[in-house]
Amino acid sequence: MTAPPASAVDIRRLTYADLPQVTAIERRAYATPWSLAMFVLELSKPSGVSLAAETGDGPERELVGYLVCSRYDTVWHIMNVAVDPDRRRHGIGTALLAGLLREVPSRDSQLTLEVRRSNAGAIALYERFGFRTAGVRRRYYQDNGEDAVIMWRTPATLRGSLDDIPGHG
Repeated sequence: MTAPPASAVDIRRLTYADLPQVTAIERRAYATPWSLAMFVLELSKPSGVSLAAETGDGPERELVGYLVCSRYDTVWHIMNVAVDPDRRRHGIGTALLAGLLREVPSRDSQLTLEVRRSNAGAIALYERFGFRTAGVRRRYYQDNGEDAVIMWRTPATLRGSLDDIPGHG
């Protein structure tokens, strides 16, 4: 099956009713998937932003990706981004991140995430949105002990600096 172009992707708020499809994608996308309870917990947080990516029309609509972002004080932490493995590299992750940036209150917001050091495609995607590498969490991933790259998007990273990253410098 050929994935639709990004223009055919609709972004909306993720709901509890989406969780069966979300957990199915999660199991296909990750070696150590989140549990249903983890998704329920994140959706229950009123300050978070959780988004669904859908394609198709009418009864043919299909959830093909999602993003979960929690807010801690003034920092937004992107906790989970996944695209159905059969639909990757077709702009769905880009549409989800663009949707998140529309939901976050201001351009001056600080966003952070961790990503596998080996996930060059995701790192490149985040860099296109102004995220910059600011550190490493050693042996972060439990399945294989891989390091996580810590990335931030802040007013300073958008100017090419790491000056306003908490605990940096």
